Amino acid sequence: MKEIRLEAKTDNLDKVLKFVEQQMQQVDCPPKTLAMIHISVEEIFVNVAHYAYEGGDGDVTVSVDFKNNPSMVEIVISDEGAFFDPLAKQDPDIHLSAQERDPGGLGIFMVKQSMDDVMYEYRDGKNILTLQKRL
Repeated sequence: MKEIRLEAKTDNLDKVLKFVEQQMQQVDCPPKTLAMIHISVEEIFVNVAHYAYEGGDGDVTVSVDFKNNPSMVEIVISDEGAFFDPLAKQDPDIHLSAQERDPGGLGIFMVKQSMDDVMYEYRDGKNILTLQKRL
């Protein structure tokens, strides 16, 4: 398992994406799969950067681990910000127009559609979101 810990600031998004991409290159990740992982990590990281620390400073840790040598990647994004379970909100009705839908939730919906499994837990004062994708 490899991990990176840095300030939860959108300025660090490129560092996070580069870190994840470097890990994925080690297993010859197909471009389409890498694109889905890239979009998912970006969505989660930006949400943590914007909302987890309510305007204050804090860190985020991103780890990449390969399961089943390496038929599956597991990416864990954790922070010590305000409790927030992004999976608790009901999926948006994508058949409604943007004006008819409640705001929010489209990004995490996209993540759930892109990844094979998305899990959340709050443990030891940390929000822990786990993304899994078969390679």
